[in-house]
Amino acid sequence: MAINTAILLAAGLGSRLQPLTNSVPKCLVPIAGKPLLYYWFDNLIAQGIKNIYVNTYYLADKVRLAINLYAQNSYITVVDEAELAGTAGSVKNIVSSFNLVAEDVLIAHADNLCFCDWEDFFNFHLERDRHIDVTMMAFHTDSPQTCGILELYADKRIKAFHEKVDNPPGNLANGAVYLFSEKALVSFLNCSLTKPDISLDIIPTILERIHVWENTTYLRDIGNPNAYAKAQKDVYQFI
Repeated sequence: MAINTAILLAAGLGSRLQPLTNSVPKCLVPIAGKPLLYYWFDNLIAQGIKNIYVNTYYLADKVRLAINLYAQNSYITVVDEAELAGTAGSVKNIVSSFNLVAEDVLIAHADNLCFCDWEDFFNFHLERDRHIDVTMMAFHTDSPQTCGILELYADKRIKAFHEKVDNPPGNLANGAVYLFSEKALVSFLNCSLTKPDISLDIIPTILERIHVWENTTYLRDIGNPNAYAKAQKDVYQFI
């Protein structure tokens, strides 16, 4: 079995990156002159992903234009949102609209800059124990107060999850990149909350069914000016 489908969450306002995001959606901010979203497309298509769904809301016309200009846009489907649905709400809408519950799906916040051994990540998920339904990508962060921090058992299952607390017990963070089995995708369909969030409203309900794969290469949320400036320098290690 292979992973063929990805959902990239790209509808956010990017308010912490203003004034840059007054005219550029966060998912398209340039990193070494290349839109952030293009890094995701390049990496996932190279890994064999055939169907990529991208949700849009803020400056949606600019996102759609950038996707139309992307060389391999035949792999990409744009899903417009009339209003922000929450990260889990967006996934729920896409999963139900495109009937994705019969396959494993990658779900990622596309406002991160991410490089990793994608093949190893996918294989780690595909070779999981039968009681595991979700693989979460994790990384060591230099700003743990702004992330969801993980405590793990020896077998890489999650012992505890601390979402943006003042005194986190470590710096191993949720990278907001997931591989959900078809069984776990039902968690989104069963969620009846208004504008639900993946980290706050989905992850805690299935915590015992998640294991963690650590990205030791590179992952950074570029959501504030300092992080964005660091990403602009760091990216040259990988291109």
